Amino acid sequence: MKIGSSAASLVLVVALGVAFAGCGKMNEVRAMKSIKDAHKLYQANDWRAAAEKYEEALQLNPSAGDMYFYLGNAYDNMYRPTRKGEANNDSYLAKAIANYKLGSERAQTPVVKQRSLQYLVNAYGPEKLNDPTQAEPVVKAMIDLEPNEPTNYFVLADIYADSGEYELAEQTYLKAKEVRPNDPAVYMQLAGFYNSQGDFEKTIAAVTDRTKVEPNNPEAYQTLATYYWDKAYRDFRLNEKEKLQYVLSGLEAVDKAVQIKPDYMEAVAYKNLLLRLQANLSKDPAEQQRLLREADQLRDKAEALRKQKAAGTQ
Repeated sequence: MKIGSSAASLVLVVALGVAFAGCGKMNEVRAMKSIKDAHKLYQANDWRAAAEKYEEALQLNPSAGDMYFYLGNAYDNMYRPTRKGEANNDSYLAKAIANYKLGSERAQTPVVKQRSLQYLVNAYGPEKLNDPTQAEPVVKAMIDLEPNEPTNYFVLADIYADSGEYELAEQTYLKAKEVRPNDPAVYMQLAGFYNSQGDFEKTIAAVTDRTKVEPNNPEAYQTLATYYWDKAYRDFRLNEKEKLQYVLSGLEAVDKAVQIKPDYMEAVAYKNLLLRLQANLSKDPAEQQRLLREADQLRDKAEALRKQKAAGTQ
């Protein structure tokens, strides 16, 4: 009897084990069906129903780590910034953040983990929670995951700049240049930062460095020319000598752009504008007329190129 009882107990234990194993397998199958249904609803932008299905799937199989991102994003899409302060609406953002955090910790797929961090940063951004102190460590985690990806440094630098930490912002942009010195975007981001700080010389240095990275890209030289034109045209603190120097530097840059691409409409148009500035600065009437005639020719050429381009896209 005692042996029989032990045997019965063993059979019960085995039976329970099989039952639990079967239950686990069944839950896994049910979870997969819920995930499939959730994805269909997600793709149809039915965020509320998708969130319910993702919640159901994760209750059945909490190890499906990628689903935390999709659940968070469904709640994120339900949030409306225009209704900020309403308890129900704000709860969507809180749930989005909670699930993005879980996605960043538990996602099995690296790209989903990275995406969870990216959307988490966005949730802390100015249009939502507007809490840069919470965003900073998240972006640093993104940098740890992809230390050679410059866009993560750009995001961190923007956080510092928005918080008035301009020295940290500059250091972060320079770090991006260090990890990706051949990426033109690095120099344009750096130029944009310096321009926002009113540091024209550093702005020009960054844009010039970009032309060294892309010596055969006419747009790089055209961009440099636009910075020179904008400075000469808009900064009324400059004396005539300084203005003329910027105009000549702009003409040198735009000439390189046109040399590389003779039908570059924007470069031709800017050369026209730069020549008009040069004419305004000239004290010699004959030179003024010569410069204006050349500017008129370039204006007409730019217009012809514009029409030609428009006709080609029709």
